Amino acid sequence: MLTADHRLKIVLVEPEIPQNAGNVARLCAATGAELHLVRPLGFFLTDKHFKRAGMDYLKEVTMTVHDDLPALMKLIDKDPIVLTSGLPQFTGRAHWGVKFAPTTWIFFGKESAGLPTDFLERFWISNRDSLVQIPMAKGTRGLNLSTSAGIILYEALRQLHTN
Repeated sequence: MLTADHRLKIVLVEPEIPQNAGNVARLCAATGAELHLVRPLGFFLTDKHFKRAGMDYLKEVTMTVHDDLPALMKLIDKDPIVLTSGLPQFTGRAHWGVKFAPTTWIFFGKESAGLPTDFLERFWISNRDSLVQIPMAKGTRGLNLSTSAGIILYEALRQLHTN
């Protein structure tokens, strides 16, 4: 049984696919993590696909919608964990080499393009340790957003519950 002795936060920046966001909402409900969505969203929160993927768990999720990335960043007092899709100029370290704190903010970019380049540049310059990747076999394009969120969130929980 998972206890909610953490305040992990999953941030989806400009998510485009309602089913992915709904699956991540369900993941957050199952783990006690907060969900933060950053506009523009590629769907309405009333979208039937978002609701279907989130099932009846949506009412159990602490979910906040932010107008834009700069507005959200004003609320964060330390560097978050930023998932990079492996763009050559922004390589990150493997997610299993990251030390997660109980209050970690974990950022994921939109499905078609990842996180904005200027946002990644900020961490590339100031704190490269914030940039993280999920290792994959050479030649693979990437993982689904909700799959990636599950991998990272459960690694954070594993660390927090074994330390």
